[in-house]
Amino acid sequence: MKNVFYFILILSTMSCFAQKNIGTSVKDSSGNLIGVANKESFLEAPFNEWFTPNYTSYETDKEVTAKLTPLLKEVTIKAFMGTWCGDSQDQTPVLYKILDEVDFNYSHLELITVNRSKTTPDNLQEGFNIERVPTFIVYKNDKEIGRLVEYPRESVEADLLKIVSGQPYKHSYE
Repeated sequence: MKNVFYFILILSTMSCFAQKNIGTSVKDSSGNLIGVANKESFLEAPFNEWFTPNYTSYETDKEVTAKLTPLLKEVTIKAFMGTWCGDSQDQTPVLYKILDEVDFNYSHLELITVNRSKTTPDNLQEGFNIERVPTFIVYKNDKEIGRLVEYPRESVEADLLKIVSGQPYKHSYE
């Protein structure tokens, strides 16, 4: 009986870690992710069909990422994307590539996948004015300092640099 208890305890612990690795998103009836996700969520089929090639093929601007590295340590990012959305499929892997290259602390990133109505069952989008995806919202000291909406003006890393360095920046719909 004692062995059964330990087995259940170990199995429960392992399942908690496995859940953490894939986020708390679920697939909707169309097979799209809805809820909190992370990079590992996109490394599984069918999402890896667009994530992996877009991540691998993107060449960051090393000069810009070098300037970004210290500045991104001071911010948090809340990102909204749709696994059904072409722009999200293009830009989300790029964001992850940049964040990987600058050794970003992923505990400062929350990525939320939304349905075609740009909502989640838990209303995680509420209060964030999400009209288009992807939307990457950058915060410093818990205050929004800028957002990239749907596609970058220059490049994701150049737009992020403008936002985090305090340069004038307007997203594509301002």
